[in-house]
Amino acid sequence: MNKNVLILCTGNSCRSIIAEALINAQIENVRAYSSGVNPSSRVNPNAKKVLEAHHLWDKSYHSKTLNTLENIEFDLVITVCDHAKESCPTFSKTTPTIHIGFDDPDGKEYEAFESTYKEIEQRLLPRVKAILSEEKQTKKLT
Repeated sequence: MNKNVLILCTGNSCRSIIAEALINAQIENVRAYSSGVNPSSRVNPNAKKVLEAHHLWDKSYHSKTLNTLENIEFDLVITVCDHAKESCPTFSKTTPTIHIGFDDPDGKEYEAFESTYKEIEQRLLPRVKAILSEEKQTKKLT
């Protein structure tokens, strides 16, 4: 059974798109989506470049609003910036929400995007795996 994860950021142009791609590539039975509370309507060229360098770019990745994902039930919501954390919407069911903040690489050199990629891979992916694994174990016990 696939789990749906939402990564929420302010502009949905860098961090959330990188996280979406990493989760989709590296965690089995999980489908990640990203959105912005105030989407920029573009993917940062360096975010795209870092995903291309790691062979994770997919043309379906784009900046979008949360209402484009309203028909999806999420098993986990992750905010990756303080603004998204503060303005995170309430979801209809009891959806776990966590915050793992990352510095915004927007406006910085490519190396900052590579650092953000590595940090998301090292900090966010293990947390997602652990939370969804705990959820699975809890359901087996009930």
